[in-house]
Amino acid sequence: MSKRSAYQDRVIRSYYQNRDGIMLQRLGDLVTDLYLAEGKKKSRLWKRVAETLEKLKVPKSQIQHLVNSDNPELVANALKGLLEKM
Repeated sequence: MSKRSAYQDRVIRSYYQNRDGIMLQRLGDLVTDLYLAEGKKKSRLWKRVAETLEKLKVPKSQIQHLVNSDNPELVANALKGLLEKM
């Protein structure tokens, strides 16, 4: 395996430094998609929401509650709370 260039190292370092912000942005996009989705796509989106919330270190009990509620508004409120913490 070849070594990474200095540029690649900076890109990787920058990603991990800004990971929380990236995940919050992704969660916001997912909430928007959830409002518009139907059927199988909606269930796939809920799975991605759960994965994103895990990466943001949200307690599993809260994640389960949000996913089981099937209510995008609750996820939007959770996102608002996460944004206020930053």
